[in-house]
Amino acid sequence: MIDSLYIAWRYVLYHRIKTLTLAAVIVVITLLPSVLQKLVDEGEKQLSVRADRTPLLIGAKGSALDLVMNNLYFSTHRPNPIAYREAQKIDASGLAEAIPVIARHRARGFPVIGTTLEYFRFRRLTLHDGRRFGLLGEAVIGAGIARALKLKAGDRLMTTPTDIFNIAGNYPLRLRIVGVLASSYSPDDQAVFVDIRTAWIIDGIGHGHADLAKIRDPSIVLKREAGKVVASAKLRIYAEITAKNVASFHFHGDRGRFPLTAVLAVPPDRRSEALLRGRYTANKSTVQAIKPSMVIGGLLRDVFRIKNLLDMAMLLVSLATLLALVLVF
Repeated sequence: MIDSLYIAWRYVLYHRIKTLTLAAVIVVITLLPSVLQKLVDEGEKQLSVRADRTPLLIGAKGSALDLVMNNLYFSTHRPNPIAYREAQKIDASGLAEAIPVIARHRARGFPVIGTTLEYFRFRRLTLHDGRRFGLLGEAVIGAGIARALKLKAGDRLMTTPTDIFNIAGNYPLRLRIVGVLASSYSPDDQAVFVDIRTAWIIDGIGHGHADLAKIRDPSIVLKREAGKVVASAKLRIYAEITAKNVASFHFHGDRGRFPLTAVLAVPPDRRSEALLRGRYTANKSTVQAIKPSMVIGGLLRDVFRIKNLLDMAMLLVSLATLLALVLVF
């Protein structure tokens, strides 16, 4: 018996590469199904928990999945906007608390989310360093961004233009980081949060520029009449909001018509939720109210159907590999 073990040990030492290869194949075949199941379960948990904690999502009619993935998980897809008046109507109805969201901008590859301070309370986000935004141009970043870009409170972060060919559109805005969130192990770790008005400035709806009344350069001021000043394209648009120029930032138009990508509606009870959903059931309405948990539930059912097919394919591959190992031995 001892002689047989000795011969086997010497064989293993002599054929190291072959032995390690066979051992690796056996380990992979044995562990891969359980590892895949673990990853699927963790992904399902991450998707479901965030969707379950969001009672209602109000957005433009269209793909419900795109709406959920953009405004809950901050995907790169940009759904059609809705007007800010939808949030105002929800607040005025008393049926739910409305948390506006603009998820259409990016900074160095990370999503820039325009919202209100109520979002942090709703998502139970806490600060690791600094404070929450309070002024135009201020930003709070997720823990993942702070680690990836090595940023901290007091640093600056430049936004990325959404359309570089639209010279009349938005300008890059240099954000001032005032806080870093603690890790929440959610998509919020990979997001930059700004005030809703700052997001509108990034959109090009609001801007700041030098005081036209004090400018005497004829190449900038084209015309003055009846208290109105007409400026040329040479007028400098500020790319950063500071204490010196913050007063010059302003918005044009009716705020109720300013764009949002969605509204997170948080009703106090199921009755209020049902009544609010009923207001968006009209066929002619351009806005829809959806339950993210139902949308993600449908997505996961499709994922599990695909997973079952993968399990069958893996079973066949494993069987073929085991037969090959039997021939080798």
